[in-house]
Amino acid sequence: MSLLQTVLSRAVPLTLAFTAAFAVPAAHAQGSTADEIAKYRQMLADGNPADLWEAAGEEMWKKPAGPKKASLEQCDLGKGPGVVKGAYVELPRYFADTGKVMDLEQRLIHCRMTLQGLTQAEATATPFSGGKRSDIERLVAYVTGASRGLPVNVQLKHPAEKESYALGKQMFFYRGGAYDFACATCHATDGQRIRLQDLPNLLEEKGARFAYTTWPAYRVSQGEVRTMQHRLYDCLRQQRFPEAVYGSELITALTMFLAKNANGGTYDAPALKR
Repeated sequence: MSLLQTVLSRAVPLTLAFTAAFAVPAAHAQGSTADEIAKYRQMLADGNPADLWEAAGEEMWKKPAGPKKASLEQCDLGKGPGVVKGAYVELPRYFADTGKVMDLEQRLIHCRMTLQGLTQAEATATPFSGGKRSDIERLVAYVTGASRGLPVNVQLKHPAEKESYALGKQMFFYRGGAYDFACATCHATDGQRIRLQDLPNLLEEKGARFAYTTWPAYRVSQGEVRTMQHRLYDCLRQQRFPEAVYGSELITALTMFLAKNANGGTYDAPALKR
């Protein structure tokens, strides 16, 4: 059984209305729609509600919590205890203290357990808001926001990082589910779309940078900030794959593949999405 199969075995409305303006030839209509969506996002950018999530996340980062009554200010995200600025653009990465490659959400779980004394169940409770507030989404908004304006710089120096990237690449092309889809079905070709959304080619520098550097994001249609784990979880759901375990190495590997492909792109999130 391959590593991918092993991992998979463990993983068991804002509506944009465009009317008469698009009664034009298809090629022009596609370009016009994308342009209008881009303008709409720009109009809202200055009032992105994700700012509230960032502020709440910073408060949580600094506030003593858990059985140990400790803050997360000594959490090492890869650049030293407590260093937040620039950490996200270098994740996922290998951590010697755990002996594994971790993305941001995995690392936050680790810090909440080791520093604050939470159990794994407590540290992973409500990873995605939906009726209940998600502390993780707020912490992620704060940490990622601290890297805004910096270039993505994910390295493959450690053998475990190379292995993670290779697994992520394998997963990207892996076909399965009821539709026999892969990530590559939608994201390995230029010019594809679904409804009003352009589907970036994640194998090309431009597409990979555009997609990766704008997550996490405030989803207007959901009224929440959604993390990278949620983004990939939702993609797999739409492909009708088995539900991925939150914080699993599979999601980290896929994130590693996407992040490495986006290297050099300027990080600009939490962003705003439909």
